Amino acid sequence: MATRVNIYQAKTHFSELVARAAAGEEFIIAKAGEPMARLGALPAATASRPLGLLAGRVVIGKDFDDPLPGEILDAFQG
Repeated sequence: MATRVNIYQAKTHFSELVARAAAGEEFIIAKAGEPMARLGALPAATASRPLGLLAGRVVIGKDFDDPLPGEILDAFQG
């Protein structure tokens, strides 16, 4: 359950709220009781994929960048 704070509280305690959000808490920032924004942690970064992961397993045809045949081009252009 997210903790609701008003804009004044968020402004005066911003550093503390950011630290708590980074630790996993979530806050709803409200103006005159109306929810306006959500403050929470960013999702964890995913591991980067190594380059060349599919090397030798994917083949791109020699005609890859040739113009499309007329019937396919017509389908795209309406």
